[in-house]
Amino acid sequence: MCLAVPGRVLSVHDEAGTVMADVDFGGARKKVCLAYIPDIEVGEYVIVHVGFAIQRLDEASALETLATFERLGILEEEFGDGFELAARQAGVQP
Repeated sequence: MCLAVPGRVLSVHDEAGTVMADVDFGGARKKVCLAYIPDIEVGEYVIVHVGFAIQRLDEASALETLATFERLGILEEEFGDGFELAARQAGVQP
């Protein structure tokens, strides 16, 4: 499943001429491309799809969405250990 997941921008930097950010997704941290919204600032929330920040999001909406994703297990599915998840789903202890 491909989701657009909200995350909080922790830092912004240039990487080989591309504006990039370190983004926190409820505890999981990933590098994200800011090419579509290069004026984002540290502390703001963005919606990320396949490694690209595609939209700004207000904090309340971001936190609500992250909490819902956490309750549904979606954050673990998106950012957890894929091999461990597959093993659990197959009924095998990793």
